[in-house]
Amino acid sequence: QVQVVESGGGLVQAGRSLRLSCAASGQTFMIYAMGWFRQTPGKEREFVAAISWRGGSAFYADAVKGRFTISRDNAENTVHLQMDSQTADDAGVYYCAAGRTQLSMTLYSAAYWYNFWGQGTQVTVSS
Repeated sequence: QVQVVESGGGLVQAGRSLRLSCAASGQTFMIYAMGWFRQTPGKEREFVAAISWRGGSAFYADAVKGRFTISRDNAENTVHLQMDSQTADDAGVYYCAAGRTQLSMTLYSAAYWYNFWGQGTQVTVSS
């Protein structure tokens, strides 16, 4: 099993930056990719970004491309999500997840492929 724990959420002003982190523990050798999703009340969980655990290939949702950067630190078993130029649409609960299936990174935009999920961290964007 793999456990993932998010951190770094909080209140940020529109146009500013915030960095989320996700620490993985347990049987991390099982991880093929890690991703971030976000959710607001009344909406489905939305894909944000994913990264392959070993190769570092990244894939982004169109809504965040050019503003968000996902990175991983294998030595620390941690994935980061750097969020720049935030807008009100970026607010929500951000979830980190890990998947163990070897797939094209574009397929990791689907929540279905993730096996282990964190509890989420709240991001609030003020105008």
